[in-house]
Amino acid sequence: MAHEIENLTSTPQGASFVTARQHAWHGLGTVLPQTFDAAAAMQYAHLGGWNVRKLALQTAPELTEAGVTGPIAMPERFATVRTNPVSGSVEPLGVVGSEYQPIQNEDHAEVLNAIVDESGAHFETAGSLKGGRQVFLTMKMPRTMLIGGVDPVDLYLIALNSHDGSTAFRLLVSPVRVVCANTQAAALRRHKASFSIRHTSGAKGRIEHARQALGITFAYADAFQAEAEQMIGAQIEADEFAAIIAKAWPESAGTGRQTQRNADRRAREIRALQLTSPTLPDEFRATRWGAYQAVTEYIDHVMPTRGRTDQAQARAERAATGTGPGIKSAAFDLLRV
Repeated sequence: MAHEIENLTSTPQGASFVTARQHAWHGLGTVLPQTFDAAAAMQYAHLGGWNVRKLALQTAPELTEAGVTGPIAMPERFATVRTNPVSGSVEPLGVVGSEYQPIQNEDHAEVLNAIVDESGAHFETAGSLKGGRQVFLTMKMPRTMLIGGVDPVDLYLIALNSHDGSTAFRLLVSPVRVVCANTQAAALRRHKASFSIRHTSGAKGRIEHARQALGITFAYADAFQAEAEQMIGAQIEADEFAAIIAKAWPESAGTGRQTQRNADRRAREIRALQLTSPTLPDEFRATRWGAYQAVTEYIDHVMPTRGRTDQAQARAERAATGTGPGIKSAAFDLLRV
């Protein structure tokens, strides 16, 4: 199950996921008719009342020749556990150190509520992954960029938290093209597009960090739009674009005849999208921005998936979590001016 959405009741409605207005590709969870607030995120994504906490760890008893020894206390290591919001049972999530302080899902949402108060953004999705070890909430920012004055790109703020100590609380920015909903996984050099908050921070510090991150979000938007505008102003020839495609795809490094045939077919199909895709304005087709949009459309909607009968779902998985983001990022860096 590549989406890794937690399912608490083995039914679609029991999935720990909520979204606004339309189903996600995995078809799980609850769809609300409009954007929602933090309370709805806690309710419909089953994120409320977890009471994530630390419990002291100790070793299991050991049977030796001298008899049974232990258990032995581990003073610097703790288990993080939660109360399952459906069954009420206590469940382990991870192992952390003494400095780790849980950030409750309610606090996670409150951080984003602070951003709502500051900016007018609204919640779009929320849910938990990997048996509750990771939690996410996303918001659509109230600012749409117009690349070249005609190509609309929306910004989403993604807040990620882990309850197993694997990551800090993170705020990430993802621009999404309105027409195709292509995730623009562009790694912008020189510009910060993410912000992390350690699990040792206090609540007030987290809110302040969230407001700082909002400023970073808009700085990222300005940077993205500026670089996109430069790409619009730069033409690209077919031969150069083909060479960039080859560099962006990791499997292009092979030397076999089948690898070369695949690379040639890929280059032709992406070039065809650049020249004929109805989602791309005509004035961008010969530009580096048009080339980048052709790459993203190919990954999200055309690129074949091997061994899968549900091609649309497989592409959605790849676009979000597989090789897609890395290829898009590489293509952006190679195409940027």
